[in-house]
This record gives sequence, structure tokens and C-alpha cells, in this order.
Amino acid sequence: MIATTRPEMSVSEPTLYVAFEVGQKNWKLAMTSGFGLAPWLRTVASGDWRGVARALGQGRRRFGVAAPTRVASCYEAGRDGFWIHRALTARGIANRVVDSASIEVNRRARRAKTDRLDALKLVQMLVRVCYGERRVWSEVHVPTVADEAARHVSRERTTLTQEHTRLTNQMRGWLATWGARLPRQRARGWWTTVRDGAGAPLPVEVQARVARAEARRAVLAEQIAELEGQQQRAVTAAAPASALRQLVQLKGVATTGASVLLDEGLVWRAFRNRRQIGGLLGFAPTPYASGESTREQGISRAGNKRLQTISIQLAWNWVRWQPLSALTQWYREHFGTGTRARRIGIVAVARRLVIALWRYVTTGVVPAGAILKGA
Repeated sequence: MIATTRPEMSVSEPTLYVAFEVGQKNWKLAMTSGFGLAPWLRTVASGDWRGVARALGQGRRRFGVAAPTRVASCYEAGRDGFWIHRALTARGIANRVVDSASIEVNRRARRAKTDRLDALKLVQMLVRVCYGERRVWSEVHVPTVADEAARHVSRERTTLTQEHTRLTNQMRGWLATWGARLPRQRARGWWTTVRDGAGAPLPVEVQARVARAEARRAVLAEQIAELEGQQQRAVTAAAPASALRQLVQLKGVATTGASVLLDEGLVWRAFRNRRQIGGLLGFAPTPYASGESTREQGISRAGNKRLQTISIQLAWNWVRWQPLSALTQWYREHFGTGTRARRIGIVAVARRLVIALWRYVTTGVVPAGAILKGA
């Protein structure tokens, strides 16, 4: 979720503003104490918190602010995740994690870009945000340690499933070059029974390659089953009033779909309205209107890819298993004819469905016309 910005301090309160440009080897700290003061830049080794403390002390002395002065900081969300945010917060620093895509840039064809320039630009924007200016940038909602850790289960399952599919498609392609097909039922050592287009066994080298791929695929299948079992045990252990148990009680919503929705932040992102959900999904319109030129560019797609994928899957399941729901009736009324129209309309269903599920788990309002399992 992208959080909006709001002032957190008085304009007259002395504050040291710090922007971190986080690198693999070094961190660049750009510091200032307000408008009209040229930022000062220092460099410390990555993760060197003693060096950060020294730099902050030097910044206080340079800008003439006392030691108890409030420190406000920011850095761009990226590979380092949120551990830096937690470390800064633990040291009493009011930190913000900034969505990199929301930072304003010069639109010239070629522009200078260095860590130094990025840090200086970021600290100037931080001052504007802290002084109450709106829409300077978008901030990332930081999950708790438990919420961030929980995402690894569903994300790992997605990665393993993709790898499993890739291996299966590879074997199908290898066999196709010999005029053979991948059997539907594959017993142990099945590749030795496959015949090429001339009715002869596959060459030994091809059989060996398929055997190694099949061994890797079997390991992936075992790991996927283990993760699915872990997700199922989580559902069983969840309280009846929990969001997970509520979601899986709806027809068309299975354990995997519910787990991904919750792991990616259906609850912990603390959405305030449906527009924030649409922004995270990326299923939002992108109009273009300049002068007399007006057109619709389609949906943005600049959202969470995992949520996009699972929401489309849930939408198809919903249309199938919830035929009497208001959302399914709306879909059939507007997109009931034509394959292309149905595929376009399912995106609208996905957005509306995720919003309806969010309201369901946060307020208890069941989607209109929805059927619960066992009802």
C-alpha cells in the first residue's frame, strides 16, 4: 500500500533532515535543517551505525542544532527492504520509506544521475513533506516483522510452481523435437518407454537429460506439497473469526488464494478506501487529456504483480462458483458474450472482488449474493 503524507511536526520545531542513498558498499547521507540551507553530504560504510551516529553529530554541529533535536529521515524502498527502517526507528529517528517510482525527475532526454544527486534531491523533498506539502511523493506501508516473514511462504510457493511449470514445458519441447509427446501419466522411468516419430526409443543422451529434469521436477513437487500443507495447517489453526478462516469459507476462494491475498497485505496494509486497493492492484484507468487530445490509455498495471495474478484467478473462480452473486450477475450482463469481452471484463471483476473481500474481512459484510461453503 502507498501511504499519503502528512505533517508530523511544527514548522518552528528545530529538526535535522537526513536522506539515505543506500548502496551495497556505502551509504550517502544528505543533511539539512530546513529551507534555504544547502544540504551537506557525508558517506559511511553500509550498515555502519556508529558511522551514521558520527555523521548525524557532525550534521548537528554544522547546522547549529542541539543534540536532542528531532531527526527525520527517509530512503528509497529497494533491495534492502525494511530492516534499515526498523533500525532507524529503534534509534528514535522518524523515518519514511519512499516509493522510488513516485519521485519526481527531470524529463530531459538525458539527465545526470548519481548517488550524490539522488541524496541531495531526496533530502530537499523530505523537507517539503515534513513542512506539510502534499503529493510530493508516495510512501510505502512498512509491514511488521511477522507480516513480512509470512509472505515468504506464498511467495516461495509461487516461485516453485513457476519453476515446476518451466521444467515441464522444457521436457515437452525436448520430446517434440523427436516427434514424441509428454505422457499424461508418467510412471517411474517413463522416458525409457517414449518412442520418437519413427517408433524408435529416444537417444540415450536425450533420455539422460529428461531423467535429470524429471528428478528436479520431483523435488519441486515435493517442496510445493510441503508448502501447501503448511498453508492448510495455518487455516486449520486459525481462529474462526480470523481473516484467513473467513476468506476460505467463501465458495471460489481456496487456501492458496486466501493466503496470497493476506500475505500481500489485504489486512496489514490498513487500506482506508477502495482507491488505495485499486492503486496497489494497478487496475486503475490512465486517462490522457492534453488540449483537444483526449483518450484512454488503458489500465496502468503498475501494481503488485502477485496480487494481480491471484485476483484474476479468484475472479474466474468467483464467476464459476458464485453464479448467484451480484458481481457475477453484473459481469454476465456487461461481458456475457464474446471471448475478448469476457477477458477484458474479468479485470473489472478482479478489482471489484478484491475490494469486496477487503470489506468482508474488515467489516464482516458478506459480498452480495455470495454463498458460504456448507451453506
